Amino acid sequence: MSESELALVSVDSFQAPILIERAGPSTRKKFFEFFTVPIRNANTRAAYYRAIEQFLFWCERAGYQHLEDIEPITVAAYIETLQRQAAPPTVKQHMAAIRMLFSWLTEKGVLAMNPAREVKTERFSRTEGKTPAFVDGEVQTLLDVIETSTHTGLRDRALLGVLAYTFARIGAVVNLKVEDYYPSGKRFLLRFSEKGGKEKELPVHHKLEELLDQYLKATGLDKEPDSPLFPAAIGKAGKLSRRPLVRTDAADMLKRRLKQAGLPAHYSPHSFRATGITNFLENDGTLEAAQRIAGHADSRTTKLYDRRGQKVLLEDMERIHY
Repeated sequence: MSESELALVSVDSFQAPILIERAGPSTRKKFFEFFTVPIRNANTRAAYYRAIEQFLFWCERAGYQHLEDIEPITVAAYIETLQRQAAPPTVKQHMAAIRMLFSWLTEKGVLAMNPAREVKTERFSRTEGKTPAFVDGEVQTLLDVIETSTHTGLRDRALLGVLAYTFARIGAVVNLKVEDYYPSGKRFLLRFSEKGGKEKELPVHHKLEELLDQYLKATGLDKEPDSPLFPAAIGKAGKLSRRPLVRTDAADMLKRRLKQAGLPAHYSPHSFRATGITNFLENDGTLEAAQRIAGHADSRTTKLYDRRGQKVLLEDMERIHY
């Protein structure tokens, strides 16, 4: 696989499964094209690759020698097995990946039919997301505990502040450049590059302005518009490089800060999204505005992050007295 292909799929060890290799160079090429042409999101590529790799490995262990040998009953048997091991959303994602791959291979003339086309999965819907939201006061506790005597401390506080005050996805936050924080009239804006190549501009909360201004001035980044807004650290010296922080680094940093603050370790960068949306709606924000801030195409997605119902349920349950 070429370096350009590897960069596109964003998977460290992306290799063609044995059933694909056995089908020959033309099929192998179309297999990699599936991950680089119709799928534009790197996270979706990685997730779909893992799902398809797992399915084709299962087929190989079951004795299938060629892609043409895979029939609808094969796919149905795999899904039946997976349903006993994985949660419904995972099963649904695997089925979507398998169906889409075989549709692509059928369209490209590799296969005569799509064996996954008519295979069904159990119906699944959710009214609330599973991402844990911070409890009242925990976000401020987390921000307050971060020391500001080093550049990395200032960076961490500012980065977590962006997550808290914008509901932004961590991928969009780590991709920010200094020039994406800019004045407009008397206030500042943040410009995010979102999923699907969409761009979003948000006014900056006055508390977040303070965090960002202090951070940028102390580090000298305010004079480097082309630099990453949140660069990686250099060793443990508390200094910053000019290499952008990646999502996994940001997630690891949050885990360290949570431990430092004595907060539960199950929180993730996405927890700020659920917490921010819930907080916004609790303070009389509208669902439509929350949807725009979060960058959701559908308000039903925004509703998944609303945890107000959980709080009402807890209050109701506490009404039980014995």
